[in-house]
Amino acid sequence: MIDKKLLAYFEGYLTQKRKDTFKKVLDQRTRHFSVVLEDIFQPHNASAVVRTCDIFGVQDIHAIENKYINKVSRHVAKGSQKWITSTRYKSDGNNTQICLDNLRNKGYQIIATTPHNDSCLLQDFDISKKSAFVFGVEAEGVSETVIQQADGFLKIPMVGFTESLNISVAAAIILQDVTTKLRNSSIQWQLSEEEKEILYFDWVKKTIKNVTKIEEHYYNNLKL
Repeated sequence: MIDKKLLAYFEGYLTQKRKDTFKKVLDQRTRHFSVVLEDIFQPHNASAVVRTCDIFGVQDIHAIENKYINKVSRHVAKGSQKWITSTRYKSDGNNTQICLDNLRNKGYQIIATTPHNDSCLLQDFDISKKSAFVFGVEAEGVSETVIQQADGFLKIPMVGFTESLNISVAAAIILQDVTTKLRNSSIQWQLSEEEKEILYFDWVKKTIKNVTKIEEHYYNNLKL
């Protein structure tokens, strides 16, 4: 439960414009789609995907770290990592399975992004189901575990000699397409009021300098 009195106290440190911006952005956030990065080892790629998720309103990123540590470059991410909810899977060598199970328990279908022969073309993708788009390690693509357990495959149509796109470019193309269609649909894609409230509180705290000391000061005053 959020301490609403504490939240109101924190809000006193923000401008009205800042508070309005948070609420406006939250109205466009969605968890209908989620992104999974499996063993992405180049920080600029992972960071660009984080930035893309923020731009197109996708709230959640899941980072699987079997072989490589998922690092975010602040220079590339431009601060967008503060506004995205990231979940890292790095406990053991079975991180991919743990991630897939977690997403399925939350009602997501697993969609592997791959030029697989049975892949659905982006323009034909059915946006009605909650979907987690899995992007694999550079060059190698998604793992065999993902391929074996995916509920579907998705590819971007290409007509040139090159057979693949940089992961960050592919993520941008896919997320722009599916989120645009989503917002033009009758699907209930927005966050719940409770989800918005939790994120708003988190964003407010991340915006305030020395927030821990301010919070301590608030609770100390309550004891007086």
